[in-house]
Amino acid sequence: MVKGGSSVTLTFPDGNAREFPAGITPGEVAQAISTSLGKKAISATVNGAHWDLAWPIEGDAEIAIHTMQDDEQALELIRHDFAHVMARAVQEIWPDTKVTIGPVTEKGWFYDFDRAEPFTPEDLGRIEAKIKEIVAARDPVTTEIWDRDRAIAHYKERNEPFKVELIDRIPEGAPIRMYWHGDWQDLCRGPHFQHTGQLPADAFKLMGVSGAYWFGDTSRPMLQRIQGVAFKNRQDLKAHLTFLEEAAKRDHRKLGREMDLFHMQEEAPGQVFWHPNGWTIYTQLQDYMRRKQRAGGYREINTPQVVDRKLWEASGHWEKYQHHMFIVEVDESRDGENDDAAVKDKAQTRINALKPMNCPCHVQVYNQGLKSYRDLPLRLAEFGSCARFEPSGALHGIMRVRGFTQDDAHIFCTEDQIQEECARFIDFLAGVYRELGFPDFEIRFATRPEKRVGTEESWDYVENALENAIKAVGRDYVLEPGDGAFYGPKLDFYLTDAIGRVWQCGTFQVDPNLPERLDATYIGADGEKHRPFMLHRAALGSFERFVGILIEEHSGKLPFWLAPRQVVVASIVSEADDYIREIVAELQKAGVRAEADLRNEKINYKVREHSVGKVPVILAIGHREVADRTVTVRRLGEKATDVTSLEEAVSTLAREATPPDLL
Repeated sequence: MVKGGSSVTLTFPDGNAREFPAGITPGEVAQAISTSLGKKAISATVNGAHWDLAWPIEGDAEIAIHTMQDDEQALELIRHDFAHVMARAVQEIWPDTKVTIGPVTEKGWFYDFDRAEPFTPEDLGRIEAKIKEIVAARDPVTTEIWDRDRAIAHYKERNEPFKVELIDRIPEGAPIRMYWHGDWQDLCRGPHFQHTGQLPADAFKLMGVSGAYWFGDTSRPMLQRIQGVAFKNRQDLKAHLTFLEEAAKRDHRKLGREMDLFHMQEEAPGQVFWHPNGWTIYTQLQDYMRRKQRAGGYREINTPQVVDRKLWEASGHWEKYQHHMFIVEVDESRDGENDDAAVKDKAQTRINALKPMNCPCHVQVYNQGLKSYRDLPLRLAEFGSCARFEPSGALHGIMRVRGFTQDDAHIFCTEDQIQEECARFIDFLAGVYRELGFPDFEIRFATRPEKRVGTEESWDYVENALENAIKAVGRDYVLEPGDGAFYGPKLDFYLTDAIGRVWQCGTFQVDPNLPERLDATYIGADGEKHRPFMLHRAALGSFERFVGILIEEHSGKLPFWLAPRQVVVASIVSEADDYIREIVAELQKAGVRAEADLRNEKINYKVREHSVGKVPVILAIGHREVADRTVTVRRLGEKATDVTSLEEAVSTLAREATPPDLL
């Protein structure tokens, strides 16, 4: 263990400190503490950095030794080592394949390869088998630091051009670390395990292959990306795969097709084509929010879609947010009928942008007419349609789009009204979430960032106001220090769905900056002009995304009041057709979305078809039902049926069709 005459002082998590020879490794430190810890150790944290057991420590440091019981560090090593072992497996099977990078992801890893032939599902099975062989071999993992010239020569000799480029990207003075897993070598920052046998061979799975451009550059080679997941044990892997199966069943894109809700197409990337069924859900949800907001003291407005760049410059968005904007240039000299739109008079061309957010336009509404302190708080709400550029690779069904509508609102108030308005909004939001089936939610409180505007006194006041508001309504919160906006703190509201996924939907942000930039004022009790505070708030966020969340939360089996097709009255015999038309008319009169299915098909066929479409209630009508003026009720997901009178069925279904805020 002796490395020379000098020593280092290492301080452990319990506060104890010990001297060791300079250059000692964390593995040797663990062994010095106890033989048992030496055997269990997998890595260390040294001065806050994750550290390989083989790296020498040359100066005084704080140190913590990690074992497989430390989930964060263990999973990082497991997933990182699997990336290397998978790359080794690929090159052992196909030696001509070139390797690039293989980073850790949230649940596993990916590695990008340059190979002439595409990987197939059968290839993934071969790779998995080879990985298990390498794990079973318990090959040692070793590391060295090389100088730049030696590393470049090494990869040029082996015809690995991507590695040469990676070395060129490493800043001067930064270490160039080489790792070996057995005889297979890779460029890597580490850390890693000490041998391949430390990997759990029954706790990983290769998930598939996709295309990926080198460093995301479409002008560079298209590579093949193999993705994998890995966990500490087989039980955790099984739980994750079960979760993925459940998520696939609930995928809003799949259910959207089955329920005929919407579609997307390449002529309008990131835009939703809503079908009648999907638009019914959308408008029901929007009508619900309109009623809730009206009852909550909000006044609804509507503002333009296309706005001159001058406003975006004044608000600061042109400088900071232009890369997300869709720019619209209009030659104002055109007569609108005969001119060639492709030819522009630059002197007469106005540059506009589709609005990516509603805030600056709401200030324009506020600024019309003189405002008094007696007018505050003023709550302005808009179902504001916005457009934001998102990279095509980030788009995801209706969850991540380029065109969306928000349940947006802005509250203009005085400083001493902030706490009350915050508490009022939390209660408002809690009621909305409860009625929409999410009784529990998490509040995350983001406080002042390092770069910010405003005085410390103002930040103190506003942060205290938000914290006191949360406490006043009896809620807990998670503190996120430094994550606030540059102009003010914020609260974000997170929902957890039926399979444990977390969604950020609502938000509440305090903003003194935009009223200042856009010259919003009110006359105070002292007769002088003052700046209002602007509170940005949303409960659902975008309707598109929230509809997607609802679809996946309920696996398409939406609450009856939201279901686009609530009742299908299906014939068993054609002699029931007239009675079925009467039933449909009675249900529609009572406010139920009902339709008839009079096709000459067997009732079981009809039931299966409408069940796939997630129709909540099917009323089956045959000779007996006609004679007795009854209906046979089949509810989605239930095997048993119920026979009831027409009057009782209409009454029951009308009550179920009533939105929760109107009950």
